[in-house]
Amino acid sequence: MPTDLFLTGERTLELIPYEEIPLTSKQVRAQAVMSGISHGTEISLFRGTSPFHNKAFDPALRLFVEAASEKAYPAKLGYEWVGRVIEAGEDVQGFRVGDLVHLPFPHGQTRTFVPEELTHLGVTGPLPPSILPEQAIFLGTTSIALQAIHDAHIKVGDHVIVFGLGVLGLLTVQLARLNGAGWIDAVDPIASRRAMAETFGANRALDPIETDIGLALKSCAKGADVAIEFSGSYAALHQAIRSVRMAGLVVAAGFYQGGGHELRLGEEWHHNRVSMVASIRGWGNAHRDHPMWDRSRLRQESISLIKDGRLNVGALLTHRIAFERAPDAYALIDSSSSDVLKVALKYD
Repeated sequence: MPTDLFLTGERTLELIPYEEIPLTSKQVRAQAVMSGISHGTEISLFRGTSPFHNKAFDPALRLFVEAASEKAYPAKLGYEWVGRVIEAGEDVQGFRVGDLVHLPFPHGQTRTFVPEELTHLGVTGPLPPSILPEQAIFLGTTSIALQAIHDAHIKVGDHVIVFGLGVLGLLTVQLARLNGAGWIDAVDPIASRRAMAETFGANRALDPIETDIGLALKSCAKGADVAIEFSGSYAALHQAIRSVRMAGLVVAAGFYQGGGHELRLGEEWHHNRVSMVASIRGWGNAHRDHPMWDRSRLRQESISLIKDGRLNVGALLTHRIAFERAPDAYALIDSSSSDVLKVALKYD
């Protein structure tokens, strides 16, 4: 009997079995190969620090409203699920047994879906044969990083600074270079991540613990044109604001939690007339260049970037852990070990 992964309490995970039901004529069933864990959204839920722990987002009001914390459990985690088709209904077109698929589904051993109902993905189909499962688990995160690059509206020659060199930040460094950035600074307290950013195209990597980032940039120039913040730290967001020039742009793309006492908007943000935009591709938010760009086109471009080798994702996968040991995988990420970038669950 296959099993699903459930979050049943703060830092508590359980594998719970379920029964498969026969397919309808329009359904496709796939067997899991690998699924990637999000170190932002999923870990905040795992720790109980997410705003979704005791609040709910009302899509009609576009507001977070109070909700009982016990309603946070049980919950499924994950949105980077990769599997191979094992069955297809008689009315299904475009899918064959053995096809590799990437779906925004939670961690679990099988997934059953109706292709026509996945409207937010645009045209749903199997992945190109040249894409490996180890690459496919980065398609969702690549779309997120690509959305941030679009929100930044980088121009050829712009000075760009990226804060937070986890998977999303390292993807963003590469995409900023592809987008024509003239100079890229990369900021993270972990030395190995700074070194990787330089191999991916950053001109300089800075340690925010040893360096006053804003002062360092503005002592030799006017500051960055664009800052993209992916760490989810209010302190880093404040440094991003300090780092851009007058009327510069800060793209806040991290998942911020709790109060922001380190974010002092009465200082550089106010006095330098800095623009700040939130970057997110989900929850019904249209792309800022809609209808030319939408979530479907972001996904298709992400597939092309990885398939064509323009984006290096291979070095970002640092740990593969068996699905049966999922609690160990989350505990590893929760430990904030410096050698952990992307953790994937692998399935038999």
